[in-house]
Amino acid sequence: MSSQVDQGASVGGRYRREDVARAAGVKVRNLRYYQERGLLPPPRREGRIAWYSDDHLTRLRLISDLLGRGYTVNGIAELLAAWEQGGGLSQLLGLEREMTRDWEQEDSVTMSRAELRELFGPTASPQDTRRAAELGYVTIEGDLVTHRSRRLLEATLALVRAGVPLGEVLDVGVFVQAQAAAVADRFVALFSAHVIGAEGLEQLSATRLQDITEAVAALRPLAGEVVASEFARAMARRVDAEVAGLLRTELRAEPPGA
Repeated sequence: MSSQVDQGASVGGRYRREDVARAAGVKVRNLRYYQERGLLPPPRREGRIAWYSDDHLTRLRLISDLLGRGYTVNGIAELLAAWEQGGGLSQLLGLEREMTRDWEQEDSVTMSRAELRELFGPTASPQDTRRAAELGYVTIEGDLVTHRSRRLLEATLALVRAGVPLGEVLDVGVFVQAQAAAVADRFVALFSAHVIGAEGLEQLSATRLQDITEAVAALRPLAGEVVASEFARAMARRVDAEVAGLLRTELRAEPPGA
């Protein structure tokens, strides 16, 4: 099987216009509009190419978040100007980057449909591939299929080769996604209520924003460790109970005096 790691659209934190818009989830035409309204600094130009940076991407995501919370474009412009005058904008953008970066550290794997069929064999169907795409595990572009996580792909293969139908592995994926979302919601709610506080980011000072940024950096590895530790403990208990049950069944089945 030949595969390649998808490196994404950016090059060293530099994005073309279409790429930064796609990464931020905005329309390309909005970039010029935001620049005209003073919400977004102009890109750096090299010849005829306009290059956007990670700071542009972060600010675009912040603008989208504020729009989603009911702010008008004029209101966002005033808010950004106030943050800039108060010296807190750089800390706020740094907090957004810290909150969103490095949660997912996965290598993606790209292969052809033929390679995918060869990998999974006759146990996988086109319906399974479409369902995996709906769940966000793979993206399909023409004849190419990209799995977002090499580790998840290898785990899925191990289960399928052990005899578990791929459809049932995907069923478990649906369950795990729901549970992971619930755990993430609880962590975020705790952080929002007790670390950020009721006043929200708009009212926080530059010093407080820096404190929150450091708290996010400390939380990132701890959150994963808590979930992994609890899952390991639960699996140990469940496997012990399953093995004990199998042993009791075998002992009951064994004839007397054997």
